[in-house]
Amino acid sequence: QVQLVESGGGLVQAGGSLRLSCAASDRTFSSNAMGWFRQAPGKERDFVAAIDWSGNSAYYADSVQGRFTISRDNAKNTIYLQMNSLKTEDTAVYYCAARRGGSSWYQQTHDYHYWGQGTQVTVSS
Repeated sequence: QVQLVESGGGLVQAGGSLRLSCAASDRTFSSNAMGWFRQAPGKERDFVAAIDWSGNSAYYADSVQGRFTISRDNAKNTIYLQMNSLKTEDTAVYYCAARRGGSSWYQQTHDYHYWGQGTQVTVSS
């Protein structure tokens, strides 16, 4: 069982930046594709960004392309989401997800096997 713990959420003004972290408990982390999703109140959980096991390939939702960057440090069993130029519409609970195996990145919730508890990001105007 992989445990994922997100951190780094908080309150920021529009135009500001935050960096989210997700630490994994599994020593096989380096073989897992990883992703970030977000869920605003009353809405479905949406894809934000994903990265393959090596960190060499990533994919972003159109809404965050050019503003957010996903990365990973396999030595630390951690992935990151650097969020710049934040907008009020980025306000949501952000979830980290892990997929056992896989050779690429994945953008559907059903592609992932493990989820973190979420961290709140609030962007004020």
